[in-house]
Amino acid sequence: MELELKNLYDDFRDADTIKAYAKMIALDAEKLEKPINIMEVCGGHTHTIMKYGIPQLMPQNVNFIHGPGCPVCIMPKERIDHAYVLSMQEDVILVTLGDMIKVPGSNGSLQDARAKGADVRFVYSPMDCIKISKENPTKKVIFFAIGFETTTPMTAALVNTLIKQDIQNIFLHINHVTVPEVMKELIDSRDIHVDSYNNQIDAFLGPSHVSVISGSKIYEEFPRDYNRPVVVAGFEPVDVMQAISMIVKQFIENRCELEVEYNRLVSYDGNIKAQELIEKYFEKTDLFKWRGLGNIPKSGLRLKEEYANYDAEIIYKDILPIEEIEDHKLCICGDILRGIASPPECTIFGTACKPTTPIGSCMVSSEGACAAYYKYGNLLKKQ
Repeated sequence: MELELKNLYDDFRDADTIKAYAKMIALDAEKLEKPINIMEVCGGHTHTIMKYGIPQLMPQNVNFIHGPGCPVCIMPKERIDHAYVLSMQEDVILVTLGDMIKVPGSNGSLQDARAKGADVRFVYSPMDCIKISKENPTKKVIFFAIGFETTTPMTAALVNTLIKQDIQNIFLHINHVTVPEVMKELIDSRDIHVDSYNNQIDAFLGPSHVSVISGSKIYEEFPRDYNRPVVVAGFEPVDVMQAISMIVKQFIENRCELEVEYNRLVSYDGNIKAQELIEKYFEKTDLFKWRGLGNIPKSGLRLKEEYANYDAEIIYKDILPIEEIEDHKLCICGDILRGIASPPECTIFGTACKPTTPIGSCMVSSEGACAAYYKYGNLLKKQ
């Protein structure tokens, strides 16, 4: 029999297996001393949790709170404005990934800029910039790079290629961020504009694709220093159910540990070659502003000084806006990203703000909590 793609994931979506885990979790949850709140850091997990109605399967004392794991959702308006301004330059082709085109900044989205004549393109891989630059030798191609540890190696590979091939008309605006720093910020905020001391996080579902690159080692400090267990989980519903079961068992057995459910792909050390490529070209920023979360120390990356000739933020610094911009006063994306509010609590959720007319960034990407709730809202209530 010919192997089809669906053969590879059918077992991870099996209804009987999911129901069996639900029963196991419910039985174990009866032994919990108090309710537990599990934050899924990754937007991919948010999408899976909502799509498959997993909150509906949970006992009343096991709850989800949604974290800032969507790289589109956490991009502040001022950096979106950077992309907008760059795209409007006459000799520029602005290139980025997927949903970034739809995120509204203070002047509009990149989609709006394209409607005004800007040459804005989305790609599936940063390496597509090479082809675009060769087809447009008189243009400057600027790659607006976003994402967590998952996509950073691809951007580093692009820099590596630019140097090896001596390509002179590609530049990068770097917006890569890292997961552990924001997890710490959610537990113990150091930004005077953000009150995270009222966080309700009891445990974390660790991101899967991030962990393939970085290894599970990056979460060791959370059970050790913050008394928060972490279970790294895959994206399929059976993965998520098994990881929840592992977390509940830790609580009833009075353990606080780092565990890996997604062990078919995640190792302790991760992808060493990818890590070396990142370290070769990037360094930590002192601060990076996350939408709704404020400035988080050492949570962003930038090109090292020796590669400044590829850095669009440096090359175009005289035209890039520097003022900080507040979100729409009715948008509560910040509270949603911190896990202290859910999308239905927003007064404009599903009315003024919906996927076709997003006001907040959480409604833009399919990985955003608001977009997931909007699409799968019929699965919200527990039975």
